[in-house]
Amino acid sequence: MSDVKQWIKETVTGNPVVLFMKGTAQFPQCGFSGRAIQILKASGVDNIVTVNVLEDPEVRQGIKDYSNWPTVPQLYVNGEFIGGSDIMTEMYESGELKSLLQK
Repeated sequence: MSDVKQWIKETVTGNPVVLFMKGTAQFPQCGFSGRAIQILKASGVDNIVTVNVLEDPEVRQGIKDYSNWPTVPQLYVNGEFIGGSDIMTEMYESGELKSLLQK
């Protein structure tokens, strides 16, 4: 396993809620990442670990390989890949995301 993949694995399994995104929670660099942060905050999550993929091209590509998912943002809850912005929106609207995050 590469160093980047190992680091990603440790990050997603070592924190309850991890969002790989473009930019930071304070300054999202794309609309989808901004929406993902808004959804998590609206779901009552305060302790979000965010990773800015724009700071490291290896992490940006590595997370896509790790999840086998082509886009960012990517949400992980308790080490499990949940999905991107559209999936988060659907799960938020159905109430499924909030119950998942409260476990």
